[in-house]
Amino acid sequence: MDDVIDFGGQGRTILLLHGLMGRATTWWPLTRWLTRYGRVVAMDARSHGRSRHRGSTWRTPDFVADAAEVLSHYGPGVVIGHSMGGLHGLGVAATHPSLVHGLVVEDMAVDLRGRTVDAWRGLFDAWPVPFRSLAHLHEFFGPVVGPYFAECVEERADGYHLLSEVDDLFAIAAEWGREEYWSWVDAVRCPMLVVEAEHTAMPPGQQAEIARRAGGVHLLVEGAGHLVHASAPDLFRGAVEAFLSGQEVDLPGGGVQDGDSRHAGA
Repeated sequence: MDDVIDFGGQGRTILLLHGLMGRATTWWPLTRWLTRYGRVVAMDARSHGRSRHRGSTWRTPDFVADAAEVLSHYGPGVVIGHSMGGLHGLGVAATHPSLVHGLVVEDMAVDLRGRTVDAWRGLFDAWPVPFRSLAHLHEFFGPVVGPYFAECVEERADGYHLLSEVDDLFAIAAEWGREEYWSWVDAVRCPMLVVEAEHTAMPPGQQAEIARRAGGVHLLVEGAGHLVHASAPDLFRGAVEAFLSGQEVDLPGGGVQDGDSRHAGA
């Protein structure tokens, strides 16, 4: 499968789904410990990375079908999805329950109706693309997000450009402002961990409600930004390792349980 990277490991499949603007290789730092828990694979979503599927006509069920195809090929297992990838993971767990034995959703909501991509357009327009060097990119995005975006660009004659076409990304995200996916949440039957960033851009309370309705665990990580696994890597790792081991999610540095939610200080 050309769009899939096999990071190694043995046993059950652990499928990693990246967020909007990301790609499979952004998960590499996590794969160094995830391979202890299974065979780790990650895929480039449509219009991302080196995916052979380009363009902006894709809908969320298309991405869900792609993820299900990967699990059908490599075998059932656990899905870990960040942002957009978390939504796609929910879709696979809901529509292909035999393929998903566990699900980690990192900082994503299922009802963003009414939101537009207009604010994002202004943000992207302010980016100094093309970046003159990778050092320029790291300087612009900072030490936490810089390594992530360094994986999502390619060098051309005039500098570094995003691998994805921005208009394609806007089209993908625009669908989230028109649709809601609570039916997927209600259909999930596997264990679920929902990891929310304190500084999330998602609607307040919605991620806790996702966990509650699916019978999962909600973890709010204090001090973390949207890319929780980069801004609070130790806490994210501790929670995910406990989840993969079938243990109660108890966090390094402490965590306070509140019903089915837990709060951790970064």
